[in-house]
Amino acid sequence: MQYQLAVFDLDGTILDTLEDLYLSVDFALRQNRLPERSLEEVRQFVGNGIRKLIERAVPAGSSEELIARVHADFTAHYASHCADHTKEYNGITEMLQTIRNAGMQTAVVSNKADYGVQTLIADYFPGLFNYAVGEREGVRRKPAPDAVNAILEKLSVSRERAVYIGDSDVDIETAKNAGMDCISVDWGFRSTAFLIDHGARLIVSDPEELHKILLY
Repeated sequence: MQYQLAVFDLDGTILDTLEDLYLSVDFALRQNRLPERSLEEVRQFVGNGIRKLIERAVPAGSSEELIARVHADFTAHYASHCADHTKEYNGITEMLQTIRNAGMQTAVVSNKADYGVQTLIADYFPGLFNYAVGEREGVRRKPAPDAVNAILEKLSVSRERAVYIGDSDVDIETAKNAGMDCISVDWGFRSTAFLIDHGARLIVSDPEELHKILLY
């Protein structure tokens, strides 16, 4: 087996979270009497953490005070509604069970707020990850490699025996900055053409294909 550890992104990679993110964004915008955004707009805004999502969703030139209010309203709403419409992508649980049965360790590193990561992983994938972490105070967000490096150290795996799996340009850059191999998935929030344009070297189209590569 080539890899000892598979590190996954969350949104757009193992869970389809887009509708709940979209609904919480529009709730927060309405609370502050701001124009709402479409589902496709929110799809393009995600990937760099909640703060950046809100900065992109509010009108250009919005004050820091307004951004902070929208952020707070989003956080309050999403904390209670993060799993209303969220669902795992078909075949993800089976893929995780297969690679873990083969002896591979698994982890999640996400730019989603850590409270959301912990809630969703516990709800959808109990017992299927050795470690999961989201955005936290004092830790640089992806594409900085800090959280990935901490997991490598915690699980005692060299970066040469680990692979990062995600659906976006942020994930490609994260793997590069961590000195790890990267596998991109095309069922998430970015298109195949977008991934290729942003440096993807290996793209998979379903979880079965992914687990075969991981266990090769």
